[in-house]
Amino acid sequence: EEAVEFTKKIAPTDATVLLLGESGTGKELIAKAIHKLSERKNNNFVTINCGAVPETLLESELFGHEAGSYTGAHKRHKGYFETADKGTIFLDEITETSELFQTKLLRVLQSGEFNRVGGNETIKINVRFIAASNRDIENLVKENKFREDLYYRLNVIKISIPPLRLRKNDIPVLINHFLEKEKAEH
Repeated sequence: EEAVEFTKKIAPTDATVLLLGESGTGKELIAKAIHKLSERKNNNFVTINCGAVPETLLESELFGHEAGSYTGAHKRHKGYFETADKGTIFLDEITETSELFQTKLLRVLQSGEFNRVGGNETIKINVRFIAASNRDIENLVKENKFREDLYYRLNVIKISIPPLRLRKNDIPVLINHFLEKEKAEH
């Protein structure tokens, strides 16, 4: 309930949000709720799982690329940042990125500007950033495994989502929700 009420409160802002919690706690659901309750709701909500995309492709997927920028890049590709312009981008498992990538992401967060891979044109975007991790990001910062300056840029508003085993009162509500959903489908 606390996370839901806080989500409703912060959704209308444009502040960057950092969602923390174990896998399966509903970080993506909260990210979508923030978007749907915001002024950006009529624009794109773009999700990318940073841990599921190979590092070599992640930059091209987010920033886009110009034709000929690498083998196989036959035409210009608009990246997720451009697709999310005026909307929201959800960077799931942000702690799975390299330091080099984190440096490039920091620039986008600071200035709203980037260049496509292989391009010199500076592209300006207006995007709300929501990032998530299932790891102890503060500990990763202390161990120099995650950039401290990026952490502070992402940690404007932090929502920690406890696992269901610590929210036993939610179990009956969830059971009723899924029973009603199942009933409606049949």
